[in-house]
Amino acid sequence: MKRILLIAFLGLISIQLYSQVWLNRSVVDGRVDSVWSGYGLPQGFNGDGVIIGVTDWGFDYTHPVFYDTNMIRYRVLRAWDQFKTSGPAPDGYDYGTEYIGPEALLTAHCDTFNAYSYGYHGTHCASIAAGGGAGSKYRGVAHEANLLFCSFYLEDPHYVIDAWRWMYNVAQQEGKRLVISMSWGVYYMDNMDGTGMVADEIRRLTDLGVLFVTSAGNNGDSPFHIKHLFDQPGDTIHSQFLFPYNNGYLWGSSITMMNSANSPFAFSFTVMNSSLQPVAEIPFINTAGNDGYVDTFLVVGNDTIVYNYDIQSCNSYNQSPIVRLRVMKNSNYRFALAATADTGTFHAWNVAELTKAYGNWGGDFVKPEAYPDWLAGDIEYGISTPGNVDEVITVAAHNARVKTSIGVWSGGALADFSSSGPCFHDVMKPDLSAPGQNVVSAISSYTNTFSGNYSRTFTFNGRTYHFAALSGTSMSCPFVAGVAALMLQANPYLSPGQIQDILNETAYNDEFTAEFGPIRFGHGKVDAYAAILKALNTVGVQDYVSTPESSYTLFPNPTSDDYCYLTVQSDMPSIQCTLHDMMGRILYRETVTPGVNTLNLHGLPSGCYILRLNDGQKVTTKKLVKNN
Repeated sequence: MKRILLIAFLGLISIQLYSQVWLNRSVVDGRVDSVWSGYGLPQGFNGDGVIIGVTDWGFDYTHPVFYDTNMIRYRVLRAWDQFKTSGPAPDGYDYGTEYIGPEALLTAHCDTFNAYSYGYHGTHCASIAAGGGAGSKYRGVAHEANLLFCSFYLEDPHYVIDAWRWMYNVAQQEGKRLVISMSWGVYYMDNMDGTGMVADEIRRLTDLGVLFVTSAGNNGDSPFHIKHLFDQPGDTIHSQFLFPYNNGYLWGSSITMMNSANSPFAFSFTVMNSSLQPVAEIPFINTAGNDGYVDTFLVVGNDTIVYNYDIQSCNSYNQSPIVRLRVMKNSNYRFALAATADTGTFHAWNVAELTKAYGNWGGDFVKPEAYPDWLAGDIEYGISTPGNVDEVITVAAHNARVKTSIGVWSGGALADFSSSGPCFHDVMKPDLSAPGQNVVSAISSYTNTFSGNYSRTFTFNGRTYHFAALSGTSMSCPFVAGVAALMLQANPYLSPGQIQDILNETAYNDEFTAEFGPIRFGHGKVDAYAAILKALNTVGVQDYVSTPESSYTLFPNPTSDDYCYLTVQSDMPSIQCTLHDMMGRILYRETVTPGVNTLNLHGLPSGCYILRLNDGQKVTTKKLVKNN
């Protein structure tokens, strides 16, 4: 969410409400328009029957993009505002306020004042994923999907875990698959190697069928990371650290440090004058035996340098020593970090610490000319929690590529702010890229923080609403979340792992991905059309939701006979039926009709099989067990 760029999208013209729907450049770049139209597909797909949960801030519950494209059916199911104290809280929780149904949501208007004041970010992201467009060409990717909103605390991982569990429970009650879109990332929650409490919960919910999509981050243009291999006793490194840019809420720098497992290190910082001459320093603090939080200060002349640090000498998840050092900004001095250890691979990240917390944009590590042996920063290992978790689809950003009116291709380059991999343990992150630059989407009408230009303004139900262009991986994340919802509409039995694999395998590459490679683009650029084609031809492995009574029944199951019976409801068309083994190989196919159909299992060994039923509109899978 760092430094979301407010950029007026030149050349976009206002269009009358309810006029013809046009496609913006992001939709064309990701081939979503072909999915909507159903070109070469059994039907067009628009996210119907899937829920997209958005964890964010700045939701305008009344914005007309959250109705269907005809501006009739309201599609937000519930919202949980963890900041609002009036209640009632969701069942099973004792904080925040839950709104259920259109009347409660529309009466509440928006989420309450929080750390981001009355923001707009959540509305913009949710509209990219599933906005109805409100009659404009700025229609979201999965514009018939339902939505869940949660405005959540970032002080403690338990709050976002609660948000995910609440979303999962609602999806189960609704009997629909769930995609969770997370346009945020932090460098102090969990561990930078993708382990911790948050990672564990993501893996637990992924096993239950929840798909997580997140932004890669916006530190691709900031050398905010240093890495060093300590390979001899007494080896010591130094690097000057600059305070991140001041957005009006900057407190100072938050520096996260981590060394290899079971490899303690010591850290210090030096205070320097404008000529970079040392004037004071704190003694080296060793991680060994110094667990805990210390809030203190250093007196330099007539100035007081406020700082604090939190030490984990041996993190319970990865056995690494981990430190979070925070130094309050002071324009009179310059600062340098020092670290020493006998062994281990050391990493440090310098990001913003705000007076309201939650900062995540980078501040540079610098090698001054006067100190040629010091370390300069780099942009690598730039993906934070939750994007560094293997099971999460982590999305980079590029500028959408389109053909201009004179037939010339324009755009397609990587967004320079898009954060860089790699991730730890040789995991490719980001996974893929999506349009994230100059993306026009809805803005909350209740915000008191937006200062950019509006691309479109209109009135609905007596209130003025806006669209505006923003840039960031915050915008590319919900684009892919919307594509995932299209895939789940096409084949609701896909596992999260299958969706991640399909998106990665069908991503396309061009001269821009070749230039920057996988540590910036991942597997390539998202291709919604190719992903839908593959999803329709992939055997899903599990029914992840409590669904209403099926149109098909299979009896007996398990069976010890050479036959079982598939009953198709009388109002169903003829069905293409294929039987697959657990490797996905087709064992036989036939067409079945309404009524009772006999399936011949003669010659099949004992085991588990997948029955795939395609009615031309959707794919249903059933697990069949044979015991000889």
